[in-house]
Amino acid sequence: MAALNIIYREKDIPDIREFDVYARNGGYDGLKKALSMKPGEVIDVVKASNLRGRGGAGFPTGVKWSFIPQSEPIKYVVVNADESETGTFKDRQILENNPHQLIEGALIAAWAIQANAVYIYLRGEFWDIAHALDEHI
Repeated sequence: MAALNIIYREKDIPDIREFDVYARNGGYDGLKKALSMKPGEVIDVVKASNLRGRGGAGFPTGVKWSFIPQSEPIKYVVVNADESETGTFKDRQILENNPHQLIEGALIAAWAIQANAVYIYLRGEFWDIAHALDEHI
């Protein structure tokens, strides 16, 4: 069996942008697992996984989450889908083809840091994507 794409799951699973298809293929299982854990445990699992951001620095995600002061009463997750790095096409790809993967990841991050809200920042050229994303939320 060929290896499955993790980031480009739409290459292996047609119509994964649709909720039912995403859920049928393991979508939101990670969120369910995270919600069964304490927030600090989720951060520890993400640290141990060595998951890194998709930006140029590739900063370790669990480490970044651990920097959030637990004493702050109001916290937010901001998904920066600006895609302003020269020559990149990473944000548009996931927004158009697998929005539920982005939503699930943002919700896991929100649970881990105990955020009050999630905001997804899109650049002005992404109005069509913003409207489509609204339909998936």
